[in-house]
Amino acid sequence: MTGRKAIFLDRDGVLNRTDVRNGKPYAPERVEDFELLTGTYKAVCALKDAGYILVVVTNQPDVGNGKVERSIVESMNKMLMTWLPLDVVKTCIHKQTDGCSCRKPMPGMLLEAARELGINLRESYMVGDRAGDIAAGKAAGCRTIFIDQGYGPDEKSDLGDFSVSSLSEAVNIILATSPGVGLGCEVI
Repeated sequence: MTGRKAIFLDRDGVLNRTDVRNGKPYAPERVEDFELLTGTYKAVCALKDAGYILVVVTNQPDVGNGKVERSIVESMNKMLMTWLPLDVVKTCIHKQTDGCSCRKPMPGMLLEAARELGINLRESYMVGDRAGDIAAGKAAGCRTIFIDQGYGPDEKSDLGDFSVSSLSEAVNIILATSPGVGLGCEVI
């Protein structure tokens, strides 16, 4: 198969901090609360240095639900693009009940990015901290890595090809299992 290799990254809980209440993660609602998790910059740079296309795929239903202005989510995504060597951020702003094809666990955002950027999905990874992230990656044909952030049982996934406790661990797996990519590189 031809095409470029990519890493699809969930946003909240993978790249940036979330507010966890009763075992459930919540996205930041204010720009001033938006901050990267420790080790994110180094981990993402290692993936970029290894030649991967980096695509953030994020559900932001608080926009569709009227809890957060779209401009706030767009500002956060612009901050990510400034802070990290990302290629694109794909965002689903639909409500959970809208039935769209872009909201994870549906693979719409991954498939759209693959078409636009010439990505070989079978040679790519989806990295996420929720079951929907892993299901979207599987549906798109990607290998998957679940980052277990210790959320409640509704947010667990045993479907991932790998399960880790941090983005740095996920990156080390990606670099170790990708032939010809990142040889000799290790994040931690």
